[in-house]
Amino acid sequence: MPKDKKDSLSVQGSVITVLSRGEESYISLTDMAKKFGDDALIYNWMRNRNTLEFLGIWEQLHNPKFKGGEFETFRKEAGLNSFHLTPRKWVGATGAIGIQSRAGRYGGTYAHKDIAFEFGSWLSPEFKLYLIKEFQRLKEDESRRLSLDWNLNRTLAKLNYRIHTDAIKAHIIPAAVTPVQASFVYANEADVLNVALFGQSAKQWREANPERDGNMREYASIEQLLVLA
Repeated sequence: MPKDKKDSLSVQGSVITVLSRGEESYISLTDMAKKFGDDALIYNWMRNRNTLEFLGIWEQLHNPKFKGGEFETFRKEAGLNSFHLTPRKWVGATGAIGIQSRAGRYGGTYAHKDIAFEFGSWLSPEFKLYLIKEFQRLKEDESRRLSLDWNLNRTLAKLNYRIHTDAIKAHIIPAAVTPVQASFVYANEADVLNVALFGQSAKQWREANPERDGNMREYASIEQLLVLA
């Protein structure tokens, strides 16, 4: 399982931790609450009936394993003075995925960005707006970095291919072969390296990744392309 990538936002003088995996990002509610008090704010927010309904609807939209029966029980109790709900209790009872309680190095309560923005609005509308602005800036910077990595990979892949074909032409292909024959030699020699480095041929990669443009070398890491060179 891939590890979470840690980033941080600076929102009105507070450092807010963001953990991302793939396309999903979870923002620390614990860090957000520290600006205004402590974790008691999270518990107070969760016992609010409107909050509970928002959390339930979000889960129904995004989580096929969400336990609606347990959610209905909580919703009936919401608003009573005796009602108390914690993130751990919510997740344990309903199988919710929008809120997470984490231990260890990045411990605390985290929530999907949709839910974190809702909590931010409850804390302070001004704080929420700055939080959204900083989160968008983080994602834009991340997108630019990914674009730069992609262009660098494509450039290295093209340079490697030129080095590879020149070496084959100079040392492997006899001078008497036809261009068609030479193309088979290029393909065969390229696949020798593909199998050695990536564990599969170009054809196998295309069959496994029909939705991707280009070739397997364009999706290789910079380290792999350096080894290939």
